[in-house]
Amino acid sequence: MTKINTIKKYWYLYLTGTLLAIQAAVFLIFRGESYFQIHDNLDLFMAHYEMLKKAGLWFKQGADAPILHGVPRDLFGSEFLVYNLFYILLPGVWAYLAGYAAKIAVGIISFTLLAKDVYKDRYEQYKPLIIVIAAAYGMIPVFPTYGIAFTSVPFIILLLRKLYFAETFKKRLPLYIGVFLYPLLSYFSYHGFFILSYMVVAVIILWIRDKKFPKSTFASIVILSAGYILFEYRLFKEMLLSDTITIRTTMEHGEISFGQAMLTALTEFADASFHSEDSHTYIVLGVVLIAIVIINAAYIRNKQAGKIMKDPINLVMLWIIFNVLIFGLYQYAPFRHLFEMLVPPLTGFEFARTAYFNTFLWYAELLLVCVRMYDYGKKNLKPLANIIVTLAVLVVMFVPQVYNDFYYTCYNQAFKIIKHRETTYVNYNEFYSTKLFDKIIDDIDYNGEWSAAYGMHPAVLNYNGIATVDGYLGMYAQEYKDKWTSIIEPALEGSPSLKSYFEGWGARVSLYSGSDENTYAPLRNLEVTDTRLVVNLDELKSLDCKYIFSRIEFSNADELGITLIGIYTDESSPYTIYVYNLD
Repeated sequence: MTKINTIKKYWYLYLTGTLLAIQAAVFLIFRGESYFQIHDNLDLFMAHYEMLKKAGLWFKQGADAPILHGVPRDLFGSEFLVYNLFYILLPGVWAYLAGYAAKIAVGIISFTLLAKDVYKDRYEQYKPLIIVIAAAYGMIPVFPTYGIAFTSVPFIILLLRKLYFAETFKKRLPLYIGVFLYPLLSYFSYHGFFILSYMVVAVIILWIRDKKFPKSTFASIVILSAGYILFEYRLFKEMLLSDTITIRTTMEHGEISFGQAMLTALTEFADASFHSEDSHTYIVLGVVLIAIVIINAAYIRNKQAGKIMKDPINLVMLWIIFNVLIFGLYQYAPFRHLFEMLVPPLTGFEFARTAYFNTFLWYAELLLVCVRMYDYGKKNLKPLANIIVTLAVLVVMFVPQVYNDFYYTCYNQAFKIIKHRETTYVNYNEFYSTKLFDKIIDDIDYNGEWSAAYGMHPAVLNYNGIATVDGYLGMYAQEYKDKWTSIIEPALEGSPSLKSYFEGWGARVSLYSGSDENTYAPLRNLEVTDTRLVVNLDELKSLDCKYIFSRIEFSNADELGITLIGIYTDESSPYTIYVYNLD
């Protein structure tokens, strides 16, 4: 009986502990055979970090990275950010898993500490809600590389709250240090710029409300800015000190009507965007909206309408709505051009990322609503609140979402066991196929020659230490994009969707199909109908490109005058690699 009472009392610890233990067990069992999101993940930052490590470039100054025929090292991540340190210190898959675990830990700790600071003596009363929602927040399937930046948002709010209420400089000093160091957990382009913008708004609001200038908050803006500039100095060098015209200035951001922009905002409100799919749609959204209707109807019924704009639940909802409105308006050209005219250095900057803060705000809303349910005196709503937060955390963990690596690892491994065959998708080890490429590198006596990929992401070559003239990078010289356009121009003539994709964005620099087929899809069995290499070979050779590593045997190799020097397989890899020499 005592054991049952203990379980009832600490149910939230057993629940969250079990869920976290299950996640840890799955990833520790499968490790490199885990199925991690490839799009905008394994095909991007993971390969960049391994490339920097293999080339000894993490701490180098004034050096070029072996991608896109040599681009400045400064275009890649800072060596100071906590997430990046995992890739400096640990081998690939372990660095990824460490970052995954750190994202969860930071989310749970930061959310819990902020709630404890807000509720103070009432913290123990609401502890079950706080712990379960904190676990859900920590496990949200957001962009892995910036997962810590997402889940650390409560930390900066906590520091700013404490600074606002601190009465002496002695109490403020350690908080100022915390503010200065916070960028180690964050990332300027995704969160830092917006945090600073919100802080400016906070200074104005507090100044008006309190009728005195909020010195500590203003000082925090200066200190936080200094932290971002110091710890992300490479980014600021490229943004402010480089005169290179980059592809950011020519990227197309959409030309939709005002009505379509508002519809985009509504969609973002309900579903969240690609990099921040936080699973709020299934439980959190409905619970919060129902609660808002009930709460505000009660205010109106009781003739207390003045309380509507003072209720924290309503204020947080207004913040959420503001963020999605900016997200939608970013797609509306007149609004975007007005912003770029007012702040020219931010031309091409994606200020639609205000929506990324809704990842935290939705779970803050859920906590506020469930706390209100705990406090409701007429009926005992505690059990219902406990059920709601339990469902919320289960949805985060078990509903398929982009970047839900736990779900997809379980699904694909279960599929193999039940169906007795492989899935269409490849796991971490298979995607990079290091054993296969080690064999190839040894056999062709590879020594840093420029190369290109076909039939796979250039990231596979980058990860394996092969220098590439192609690659995936969100900011590089427009001049190089123009050069690459001349290389793939013959293919683009027969590929209207790929032509629009590359010319309108350009971050994926690849050799494209001449028949509008996706030849870099990371599938176990890559099937294409057009096996030609359609390319301006002279332009490609002008980049000193010596090798093409391809998953497809080119039917027109003799016509192009390129030589197949080897066909390679390995039992650890799903790939068959055809290596062509262009000399």
